[in-house]
Amino acid sequence: MTSLPPPPPEPHGHPHGHSHGHGPAAPVSQHLRKVIAAVLIPFATAVLVGLVVLWPGGAPAHERTGVGFDRQTQQGTVTKVEKVDCKDVNAAQVPPTGDTSTPEGREAQQAQNGECARATIKVTTGEDKGRTFVEIIQPDAPRQLTEGQGVVVAYAPDAPRDLQYSVTDVNRKVPLAVLAGIFAVAVVAVGRLRGLFALIALVVSFAILTLFILPAILQGSDPLIVAVVGASAIMLIALYVCHGFTARTSVAVIGTLISLLLIGLLGSGFIDWASLTGNTDDNTGLIHGLYPDIDMSGLLLASVIIGSLGVLDDVTVTQTSAVWELRQADPTMGPRALYRAGIRIGRDHIASVVNTLVLAYAGAALPLLLLFSIAQSSVGTVANSELVAEEIVRTLVGSIGLVASVPVTTALAALVVSADRPASDSALGSGGAPGSGGASGSGGASASAPPPRRGGRGRRRKA
Repeated sequence: MTSLPPPPPEPHGHPHGHSHGHGPAAPVSQHLRKVIAAVLIPFATAVLVGLVVLWPGGAPAHERTGVGFDRQTQQGTVTKVEKVDCKDVNAAQVPPTGDTSTPEGREAQQAQNGECARATIKVTTGEDKGRTFVEIIQPDAPRQLTEGQGVVVAYAPDAPRDLQYSVTDVNRKVPLAVLAGIFAVAVVAVGRLRGLFALIALVVSFAILTLFILPAILQGSDPLIVAVVGASAIMLIALYVCHGFTARTSVAVIGTLISLLLIGLLGSGFIDWASLTGNTDDNTGLIHGLYPDIDMSGLLLASVIIGSLGVLDDVTVTQTSAVWELRQADPTMGPRALYRAGIRIGRDHIASVVNTLVLAYAGAALPLLLLFSIAQSSVGTVANSELVAEEIVRTLVGSIGLVASVPVTTALAALVVSADRPASDSALGSGGAPGSGGASGSGGASASAPPPRRGGRGRRRKA
């Protein structure tokens, strides 16, 4: 058997045919960057102008009503808890007639039985720091106090002195802070630098929500316009901070923007058609009472847009990354093949994301659904009530936007990555495969390398 000489070395400067099939994606062409910038720069400029024009400078002041969340509160500590006979502290609750056939009478009768707790609470913040008051805890109360426990106390300045302070909640700052710390450590430990960027984006999102969106709505700006500007700012900052200033991220931004536009149009149409007012519970009623100029139906639409944004980001980024990775794995795939492969991935994503969104809203409305079950209302009656109809519209409009984002983003990503022709292709002329990042085609090989050797066939004959 004769041995063949090794093939001659490739000339310097010849690009390897497999060099772009692995590692990070090649940078997009200058022309493609200009096209993407022509779309995103005006949009980002409009968002920035909207932030400047609508910036509220803080929430407007108002006179406290003392109702619900609109109460003056201070911090306190339980200094002593002692057991007392319920008859000694609840004598005034005995029904005058002794009739226990009514719910009020039975409740008053039960208050006379058992052992109650008398807690002494010390106010630890505010002008009355150091002042103490007594709170009676019934044996069947859902919240029992313990000595040394931190509490939140409500202050009613117009009430008699002995009744000015009352316990409204417990202080949960420490466990919540510890849980937030565990969450941050877990995100950074698994995501590393990308996880750190995600936490930064999360902080910025909450800052825009609390410093811009909520105060601007309270100042009387249109809730829909405020939500669109604020959600767009959150989207731009979160996506680019987490995923970098790349064409891949820009495609995800455009896909998210189109889906948000669809959600806004559908939400506006169906909220108006279904005559949803947005004023359905004590909290929205309090907001409308304090700020009657706020458009509550517009506030409902704003909540639909903001609530859908987080899941939209996940879908669009995933679809764009999937198409980009498919292109890197097989540079010969055209836009149609990339779309078909990407949409197969998207179908699985749709099923899981829509189910997640529906269950999230159902979980939030679970107590309400339990009340309807107790009342033995029919499904039609439950769905027709405004409380449930709001959640149905919110869920279905958001889900339609999520479903639409998959084919829209996949098609955009397939077109963009297929049109990508890095600079090395133009240097090779028309022979390079489009988007292959310099992979050798027939023309490219003839221009810079000798013709292929035929030693393989001769070796088989000699073998």
